Amino acid sequence: MGIHYDYKSTKSAKLMEKQAKRERKLAEKKAKRLAKEGPKIEKENNTLDASKPITLDFLTNPNKK
Repeated sequence: MGIHYDYKSTKSAKLMEKQAKRERKLAEKKAKRLAKEGPKIEKENNTLDASKPITLDFLTNPNKK
């Protein structure tokens, strides 16, 4: 009969252990995913300037960045 009294008294401790275990697993997964992806590379912003007109040279020149 001691089992019934023990369950309620240890319930909160068990729940906290489960939560800590869940958070630890999520942190490990996140670290693994970030390590797999590698460093993030920022992309260049290729927006057009609205004040400049679009010319044929601008559209067809392959060397222009």
